[in-house]
Amino acid sequence: MDINIPLPPPTDAGSLNETGDILAAHNTLDPSGLGAPPSHLPLIPEVARRRHHVFVPADHRFKAAARFLQALWREDRDLPIGTHLDRANPHRVRRLGSRISIAAGRTGANFMTPSIAAVAARALAYREPGAAYDIGRLRTNLLSSQPLAFNLFGPLAADPALATRFMAELFPDALAEVTDILFEHSPGRGDARFTADRTAFDVVVRGTAPSGARALICIEMKYSEAGYEPAPPPNPRHTEIAHTTPGLFIAPDDPTLTGPACQQLYRQHCLTAAMLTAGLADTATLAFIAPAHNQLAHGAAATYNRHLTDPAAGPIPFIPLTLEHAFTALAAAGIPVQAATLHRRYTDWWLLDGELELAMGAAAFVPAAEALAAPTHMPTVDTTSASKPINRSRSQRTRPATRARAAA
Repeated sequence: MDINIPLPPPTDAGSLNETGDILAAHNTLDPSGLGAPPSHLPLIPEVARRRHHVFVPADHRFKAAARFLQALWREDRDLPIGTHLDRANPHRVRRLGSRISIAAGRTGANFMTPSIAAVAARALAYREPGAAYDIGRLRTNLLSSQPLAFNLFGPLAADPALATRFMAELFPDALAEVTDILFEHSPGRGDARFTADRTAFDVVVRGTAPSGARALICIEMKYSEAGYEPAPPPNPRHTEIAHTTPGLFIAPDDPTLTGPACQQLYRQHCLTAAMLTAGLADTATLAFIAPAHNQLAHGAAATYNRHLTDPAAGPIPFIPLTLEHAFTALAAAGIPVQAATLHRRYTDWWLLDGELELAMGAAAFVPAAEALAAPTHMPTVDTTSASKPINRSRSQRTRPATRARAAA
Protein backbone atom coordinates (compact mmCIF):
# COMPACT_ATOMS: atom_id res chain seq x y z
CA MET A 1 0.00 0.00 0.00
CA ASP A 2 1.38 3.41 -0.96
CA ILE A 3 1.68 5.83 1.95
CA ASN A 4 3.08 9.29 2.38
CA ILE A 5 5.64 9.49 5.18
CA PRO A 6 7.69 12.54 6.19
CA LEU A 7 11.41 12.31 5.78
CA PRO A 8 13.25 11.09 8.89
CA PRO A 9 15.84 13.24 10.67
CA PRO A 10 19.41 12.98 9.34
CA THR A 11 21.22 9.79 10.29
CA ASP A 12 23.97 9.89 12.90
CA ALA A 13 27.35 10.99 11.64
CA GLY A 14 29.35 7.97 10.61
CA SER A 15 26.40 5.57 10.76
CA LEU A 16 26.14 5.35 6.97
CA ASN A 17 28.61 6.69 4.45
CA GLU A 18 26.06 7.03 1.69
CA THR A 19 28.11 9.29 -0.58
CA GLY A 20 31.13 7.04 -0.35
CA ASP A 21 29.07 3.95 -1.15
CA ILE A 22 27.43 5.59 -4.15
CA LEU A 23 30.77 6.83 -5.48
CA ALA A 24 32.40 3.42 -5.05
CA ALA A 25 29.54 1.73 -6.89
CA HIS A 26 29.65 4.33 -9.67
CA ASN A 27 33.41 4.01 -10.13
CA THR A 28 33.21 0.20 -10.19
CA LEU A 29 30.06 -0.30 -12.24
CA ASP A 30 29.71 2.67 -14.58
CA PRO A 31 32.32 2.66 -17.35
CA SER A 32 31.05 5.88 -18.91
CA GLY A 33 33.17 8.12 -16.70
CA LEU A 34 30.54 10.85 -16.65
CA GLY A 35 31.39 11.95 -13.12
CA ALA A 36 29.87 11.57 -9.68
CA PRO A 37 26.32 10.27 -9.31
CA PRO A 38 23.55 12.69 -8.22
CA SER A 39 23.65 13.78 -4.59
CA HIS A 40 19.83 13.54 -4.48
CA LEU A 41 17.14 12.40 -6.84
CA PRO A 42 15.00 14.72 -8.97
CA LEU A 43 11.35 15.51 -8.49
CA ILE A 44 10.01 14.10 -11.74
CA PRO A 45 7.23 16.21 -13.32
CA GLU A 46 3.77 14.67 -13.31
CA VAL A 47 3.45 14.84 -17.08
CA ALA A 48 6.63 12.77 -17.54
CA ARG A 49 5.45 10.22 -14.99
CA ARG A 50 2.07 9.99 -16.70
CA ARG A 51 3.71 9.49 -20.09
CA HIS A 52 5.43 6.38 -18.77
CA HIS A 53 2.32 5.29 -16.83
CA VAL A 54 4.00 5.64 -13.42
CA PHE A 55 2.13 8.53 -11.83
CA VAL A 56 1.03 7.41 -8.35
CA PRO A 57 0.12 10.46 -6.21
CA ALA A 58 0.96 8.72 -2.92
CA ASP A 59 4.55 7.92 -3.94
CA HIS A 60 7.24 9.54 -1.84
CA ARG A 61 10.19 11.05 -3.66
CA PHE A 62 12.38 7.95 -3.79
CA LYS A 63 9.57 5.62 -4.73
CA ALA A 64 8.51 7.88 -7.59
CA ALA A 65 12.08 7.90 -8.92
CA ALA A 66 12.47 4.14 -8.49
CA ARG A 67 9.13 3.48 -10.19
CA PHE A 68 10.19 5.66 -13.12
CA LEU A 69 13.55 3.88 -13.38
CA GLN A 70 11.86 0.47 -13.46
CA ALA A 71 9.52 1.64 -16.21
CA LEU A 72 12.53 2.66 -18.28
CA TRP A 73 14.08 -0.77 -17.69
CA ARG A 74 10.86 -2.45 -18.82
CA GLU A 75 10.57 -0.26 -21.91
CA ASP A 76 14.19 -0.90 -22.90
CA ARG A 77 13.42 -4.62 -22.97
CA ASP A 78 10.06 -4.25 -24.73
CA LEU A 79 8.32 -6.06 -21.90
CA PRO A 80 4.53 -5.70 -21.97
CA ILE A 81 3.14 -3.31 -19.38
CA GLY A 82 1.28 -4.72 -16.38
CA THR A 83 -1.83 -3.56 -14.61
CA HIS A 84 -2.83 -2.31 -11.17
CA LEU A 85 -6.18 -2.68 -9.44
CA ASP A 86 -7.35 0.59 -7.91
CA ARG A 87 -8.34 -0.24 -4.33
CA ALA A 88 -10.56 2.82 -4.14
CA ASN A 89 -12.37 1.66 -7.26
CA PRO A 90 -12.11 -2.16 -7.53
CA HIS A 91 -13.74 -2.16 -10.95
CA ARG A 92 -11.05 0.05 -12.43
CA VAL A 93 -7.86 -1.55 -13.72
CA ARG A 94 -5.10 0.79 -14.86
CA ARG A 95 -1.86 0.21 -16.66
CA LEU A 96 1.22 0.67 -14.48
CA GLY A 97 4.66 1.07 -16.03
CA SER A 98 6.50 -0.42 -13.06
CA ARG A 99 4.81 -3.77 -13.61
CA ILE A 100 4.98 -6.33 -16.37
CA SER A 101 2.10 -8.40 -17.67
CA ILE A 102 1.12 -11.68 -16.00
CA ALA A 103 2.16 -13.55 -19.14
CA ALA A 104 5.60 -11.93 -19.11
CA GLY A 105 5.91 -12.62 -15.40
CA ARG A 106 5.31 -16.31 -15.96
CA THR A 107 8.30 -16.43 -18.29
CA GLY A 108 10.59 -15.13 -15.53
CA ALA A 109 11.04 -11.69 -17.08
CA ASN A 110 11.27 -9.98 -13.67
CA PHE A 111 14.59 -11.77 -13.09
CA MET A 112 17.85 -10.70 -14.67
CA THR A 113 18.76 -14.06 -16.23
CA PRO A 114 17.05 -17.41 -16.93
CA SER A 115 19.29 -19.05 -14.33
CA ILE A 116 18.09 -16.61 -11.65
CA ALA A 117 14.50 -17.26 -12.72
CA ALA A 118 15.20 -20.98 -12.24
CA VAL A 119 16.53 -20.34 -8.72
CA ALA A 120 13.34 -18.39 -7.90
CA ALA A 121 11.14 -21.12 -9.39
CA ARG A 122 12.88 -23.76 -7.28
CA ALA A 123 12.59 -21.61 -4.15
CA LEU A 124 8.86 -21.28 -4.80
CA ALA A 125 8.44 -25.01 -5.38
CA TYR A 126 10.23 -25.84 -2.11
CA ARG A 127 9.06 -22.85 -0.09
CA GLU A 128 8.71 -23.37 3.64
CA PRO A 129 5.25 -23.95 5.11
CA GLY A 130 3.68 -20.54 5.68
CA ALA A 131 6.27 -18.64 3.63
CA ALA A 132 4.93 -15.18 2.73
CA TYR A 133 5.39 -15.22 -1.02
CA ASP A 134 3.08 -13.00 -3.02
CA ILE A 135 3.63 -14.83 -6.30
CA GLY A 136 2.01 -12.15 -8.43
CA ARG A 137 4.18 -9.46 -6.85
CA LEU A 138 7.30 -11.58 -7.19
CA ARG A 139 6.71 -12.20 -10.89
CA THR A 140 5.30 -8.89 -12.10
CA ASN A 141 6.17 -6.05 -9.68
CA LEU A 142 9.46 -4.50 -10.78
CA LEU A 143 9.64 -2.39 -7.59
CA SER A 144 9.42 -5.26 -5.14
CA SER A 145 12.41 -6.17 -2.96
CA GLN A 146 11.56 -9.89 -3.23
CA PRO A 147 12.68 -10.29 -6.88
CA LEU A 148 15.61 -7.99 -6.04
CA ALA A 149 16.73 -10.51 -3.40
CA PHE A 150 16.77 -13.24 -6.04
CA ASN A 151 18.47 -11.00 -8.60
CA LEU A 152 21.27 -10.20 -6.15
CA PHE A 153 21.73 -13.54 -4.38
CA GLY A 154 20.42 -15.92 -7.06
CA PRO A 155 23.74 -16.19 -8.96
CA LEU A 156 25.42 -17.27 -5.72
CA ALA A 157 23.00 -20.07 -4.84
CA ALA A 158 24.67 -22.69 -7.05
CA ASP A 159 28.24 -21.42 -6.68
CA PRO A 160 29.53 -21.66 -3.07
CA ALA A 161 32.97 -20.36 -4.04
CA LEU A 162 31.47 -17.23 -5.63
CA ALA A 163 29.13 -16.82 -2.65
CA THR A 164 32.10 -17.04 -0.27
CA ARG A 165 34.01 -14.37 -2.20
CA PHE A 166 30.94 -12.12 -2.26
CA MET A 167 30.31 -12.45 1.48
CA ALA A 168 33.98 -11.77 2.17
CA GLU A 169 33.60 -8.47 0.30
CA LEU A 170 30.27 -7.59 1.90
CA PHE A 171 30.99 -8.76 5.47
CA PRO A 172 34.77 -9.00 5.91
CA ASP A 173 35.94 -11.73 8.30
CA ALA A 174 32.38 -12.97 8.97
CA LEU A 175 32.42 -16.15 6.89
CA ALA A 176 35.29 -18.34 5.73
CA GLU A 177 32.94 -20.56 3.73
CA VAL A 178 29.33 -20.31 2.56
CA THR A 179 27.36 -23.56 2.68
CA ASP A 180 23.74 -22.50 2.04
CA ILE A 181 21.66 -19.57 0.82
CA LEU A 182 18.00 -19.62 1.87
CA PHE A 183 15.25 -17.30 0.63
CA GLU A 184 12.24 -16.14 2.68
CA HIS A 185 13.51 -18.21 5.59
CA SER A 186 12.26 -18.83 9.10
CA PRO A 187 13.22 -21.86 11.22
CA GLY A 188 9.57 -22.28 12.23
CA ARG A 189 6.69 -19.89 11.65
CA GLY A 190 4.40 -19.88 14.65
CA ASP A 191 6.81 -22.06 16.65
CA ALA A 192 6.95 -21.00 20.30
CA ARG A 193 10.63 -21.98 20.46
CA PHE A 194 11.32 -19.00 18.23
CA THR A 195 9.05 -15.93 18.02
CA ALA A 196 5.66 -17.68 17.77
CA ASP A 197 4.75 -15.53 14.76
CA ARG A 198 5.41 -15.36 11.03
CA THR A 199 8.65 -13.34 11.19
CA ALA A 200 11.15 -14.36 8.49
CA PHE A 201 14.20 -13.05 6.64
CA ASP A 202 14.46 -12.20 2.95
CA VAL A 203 17.78 -14.07 2.72
CA VAL A 204 19.78 -16.19 5.16
CA VAL A 205 23.37 -17.15 4.36
CA ARG A 206 24.72 -20.07 6.35
CA GLY A 207 28.37 -20.95 6.60
CA THR A 208 31.47 -21.30 8.73
CA ALA A 209 33.28 -18.42 10.40
CA PRO A 210 37.10 -18.19 10.30
CA SER A 211 37.11 -19.57 13.86
CA GLY A 212 35.22 -22.65 12.70
CA ALA A 213 31.98 -21.56 14.37
CA ARG A 214 28.66 -22.12 12.59
CA ALA A 215 27.58 -18.68 11.41
CA LEU A 216 24.40 -17.05 10.07
CA ILE A 217 24.00 -13.81 8.15
CA CYS A 218 20.30 -12.88 8.25
CA ILE A 219 19.36 -10.20 5.71
CA GLU A 220 16.42 -7.83 5.34
CA MET A 221 16.23 -6.08 1.95
CA LYS A 222 14.36 -2.99 0.80
CA TYR A 223 14.14 -1.33 -2.58
CA SER A 224 11.27 1.15 -2.86
CA GLU A 225 9.74 0.15 0.48
CA ALA A 226 9.88 2.85 3.15
CA GLY A 227 10.61 0.55 6.09
CA TYR A 228 7.69 1.96 8.07
CA GLU A 229 5.20 -0.89 8.26
CA PRO A 230 2.08 -1.08 10.41
CA ALA A 231 3.03 -2.46 13.80
CA PRO A 232 1.47 -5.84 14.67
CA PRO A 233 -0.08 -6.44 18.11
CA PRO A 234 2.44 -6.83 20.95
CA ASN A 235 3.96 -10.30 21.17
CA PRO A 236 4.94 -11.51 24.68
CA ARG A 237 7.53 -13.83 23.14
CA HIS A 238 9.41 -10.87 21.67
CA THR A 239 9.48 -9.20 25.07
CA GLU A 240 10.79 -12.38 26.66
CA ILE A 241 13.59 -12.75 24.12
CA ALA A 242 14.52 -9.06 24.38
CA HIS A 243 14.90 -9.35 28.14
CA THR A 244 16.83 -12.64 28.07
CA THR A 245 19.41 -11.62 25.44
CA PRO A 246 22.02 -9.72 27.47
CA GLY A 247 23.62 -6.70 25.86
CA LEU A 248 21.30 -6.50 22.85
CA PHE A 249 18.90 -3.63 23.60
CA ILE A 250 19.56 -0.52 25.66
CA ALA A 251 15.98 -0.52 26.95
CA PRO A 252 14.07 -3.67 25.91
CA ASP A 253 10.72 -2.15 26.92
CA ASP A 254 11.13 1.07 24.90
CA PRO A 255 7.90 1.41 22.86
CA THR A 256 9.85 2.70 19.86
CA LEU A 257 11.12 -0.84 19.28
CA THR A 258 7.60 -2.05 18.57
CA GLY A 259 6.58 1.07 16.60
CA PRO A 260 6.36 1.35 12.79
CA ALA A 261 9.99 2.36 12.20
CA CYS A 262 11.62 -0.43 14.23
CA GLN A 263 9.18 -3.29 14.65
CA GLN A 264 10.33 -5.40 11.70
CA LEU A 265 14.02 -5.25 12.59
CA TYR A 266 13.13 -5.76 16.26
CA ARG A 267 11.17 -8.93 15.41
CA GLN A 268 14.00 -10.18 13.21
CA HIS A 269 16.61 -9.51 15.88
CA CYS A 270 14.49 -11.46 18.37
CA LEU A 271 14.15 -14.32 15.89
CA THR A 272 17.91 -14.35 15.35
CA ALA A 273 18.48 -14.51 19.12
CA ALA A 274 16.01 -17.40 19.42
CA MET A 275 17.81 -19.28 16.63
CA LEU A 276 21.06 -19.02 18.57
CA THR A 277 19.36 -20.15 21.78
CA ALA A 278 17.93 -23.15 19.92
CA GLY A 279 21.44 -24.14 18.83
CA LEU A 280 20.95 -23.53 15.10
CA ALA A 281 24.23 -21.60 14.92
CA ASP A 282 27.05 -20.33 17.09
CA THR A 283 27.15 -16.75 15.82
CA ALA A 284 24.72 -14.57 13.87
CA THR A 285 24.51 -11.14 12.25
CA LEU A 286 21.43 -9.16 11.24
CA ALA A 287 22.02 -7.11 8.08
CA PHE A 288 19.91 -4.50 6.33
CA ILE A 289 20.34 -3.56 2.65
CA ALA A 290 18.59 -0.70 0.83
CA PRO A 291 19.51 1.83 -1.88
CA ALA A 292 21.51 4.74 -0.51
CA HIS A 293 18.94 7.25 -1.75
CA ASN A 294 16.08 5.50 0.05
CA GLN A 295 16.28 7.90 3.00
CA LEU A 296 13.11 6.58 4.61
CA ALA A 297 14.38 3.01 4.81
CA HIS A 298 17.82 4.02 6.05
CA GLY A 299 16.22 6.47 8.47
CA ALA A 300 14.21 3.62 9.97
CA ALA A 301 17.36 1.50 10.25
CA ALA A 302 19.22 4.40 11.91
CA THR A 303 16.40 4.83 14.42
CA TYR A 304 16.59 1.13 15.26
CA ASN A 305 20.38 1.26 15.47
CA ARG A 306 20.17 3.85 18.26
CA HIS A 307 18.30 1.37 20.46
CA LEU A 308 21.05 -1.25 20.39
CA THR A 309 23.66 -1.42 23.14
CA ASP A 310 26.53 -2.07 20.73
CA PRO A 311 25.36 -2.42 17.11
CA ALA A 312 28.74 -3.44 15.71
CA ALA A 313 30.09 -5.70 18.45
CA GLY A 314 27.04 -6.74 20.46
CA PRO A 315 25.83 -10.32 20.86
CA ILE A 316 24.13 -10.12 17.43
CA PRO A 317 25.68 -7.32 15.33
CA PHE A 318 23.40 -5.14 13.22
CA ILE A 319 24.96 -4.00 9.93
CA PRO A 320 23.12 -1.54 7.64
CA LEU A 321 24.49 -1.47 4.09
CA THR A 322 23.63 0.24 0.82
CA LEU A 323 22.50 -1.66 -2.25
CA GLU A 324 25.24 0.14 -4.17
CA HIS A 325 27.84 -1.37 -1.84
CA ALA A 326 26.38 -4.84 -2.44
CA PHE A 327 26.65 -4.37 -6.21
CA THR A 328 30.26 -3.26 -5.81
CA ALA A 329 30.97 -6.37 -3.72
CA LEU A 330 29.41 -8.53 -6.44
CA ALA A 331 31.73 -6.99 -9.02
CA ALA A 332 34.75 -7.48 -6.77
CA ALA A 333 33.74 -11.11 -6.20
CA GLY A 334 34.19 -11.86 -9.88
CA ILE A 335 31.00 -11.08 -11.84
CA PRO A 336 31.28 -7.39 -12.80
CA VAL A 337 28.96 -7.72 -15.80
CA GLN A 338 26.15 -9.02 -13.61
CA ALA A 339 26.86 -6.28 -11.06
CA ALA A 340 26.78 -3.57 -13.73
CA THR A 341 23.50 -4.94 -15.09
CA LEU A 342 21.95 -4.82 -11.62
CA HIS A 343 23.27 -1.29 -11.09
CA ARG A 344 21.77 -0.15 -14.37
CA ARG A 345 18.37 -1.55 -13.46
CA TYR A 346 18.15 -0.55 -9.82
CA THR A 347 20.51 2.34 -9.02
CA ASP A 348 21.64 4.11 -12.21
CA TRP A 349 19.80 7.33 -11.41
CA TRP A 350 21.44 9.28 -14.23
CA LEU A 351 18.99 7.53 -16.55
CA LEU A 352 16.30 9.73 -14.97
CA ASP A 353 18.36 12.80 -15.75
CA GLY A 354 18.64 11.70 -19.34
CA GLU A 355 14.86 11.34 -19.54
CA LEU A 356 14.34 14.79 -18.06
CA GLU A 357 16.75 16.27 -20.61
CA LEU A 358 14.87 14.55 -23.42
CA ALA A 359 11.53 15.72 -22.08
CA MET A 360 12.69 19.31 -21.75
CA GLY A 361 14.26 19.20 -25.19
CA ALA A 362 10.93 18.05 -26.63
CA ALA A 363 9.02 20.74 -24.71
CA ALA A 364 7.24 17.96 -22.87
CA PHE A 365 6.08 20.25 -20.08
CA VAL A 366 5.65 23.97 -19.44
CA PRO A 367 5.96 25.52 -15.95
CA ALA A 368 2.52 26.26 -14.55
CA ALA A 369 3.35 29.92 -13.87
CA GLU A 370 4.24 30.49 -17.53
CA ALA A 371 1.07 28.76 -18.67
CA LEU A 372 -1.09 30.93 -16.43
CA ALA A 373 0.67 34.09 -17.56
CA ALA A 374 0.18 33.35 -21.25
CA PRO A 375 -1.91 36.02 -23.09
CA THR A 376 -5.47 34.94 -23.81
CA HIS A 377 -5.18 36.05 -27.44
CA MET A 378 -2.38 33.59 -28.24
CA PRO A 379 -3.23 30.98 -30.88
CA THR A 380 -4.13 27.49 -29.73
CA VAL A 381 -1.14 25.18 -29.49
CA ASP A 382 -1.37 21.48 -30.28
CA THR A 383 -0.20 19.74 -27.11
CA THR A 384 -0.96 16.19 -28.18
CA SER A 385 2.73 15.52 -28.85
CA ALA A 386 3.50 16.09 -25.19
CA SER A 387 1.59 12.95 -24.25
CA LYS A 388 3.30 10.75 -26.83
CA PRO A 389 6.37 8.66 -25.97
CA ILE A 390 9.65 10.10 -27.14
CA ASN A 391 11.28 7.89 -29.73
CA ARG A 392 14.74 7.26 -28.38
CA SER A 393 17.43 4.63 -28.45
CA ARG A 394 19.01 3.09 -25.38
CA SER A 395 22.23 4.96 -26.14
CA GLN A 396 20.31 8.21 -25.68
CA ARG A 397 19.29 7.20 -22.19
CA THR A 398 22.41 8.66 -20.58
CA ARG A 399 23.16 12.07 -19.20
CA PRO A 400 23.03 14.40 -22.22
CA ALA A 401 24.02 17.54 -20.35
CA THR A 402 26.92 15.92 -18.56
CA ARG A 403 28.05 14.24 -21.76
CA ALA A 404 28.11 17.65 -23.41
CA ARG A 405 30.06 19.14 -20.54
CA ALA A 406 32.57 16.30 -20.72
CA ALA A 407 32.99 16.88 -24.43
CA ALA A 408 33.53 20.59 -23.85
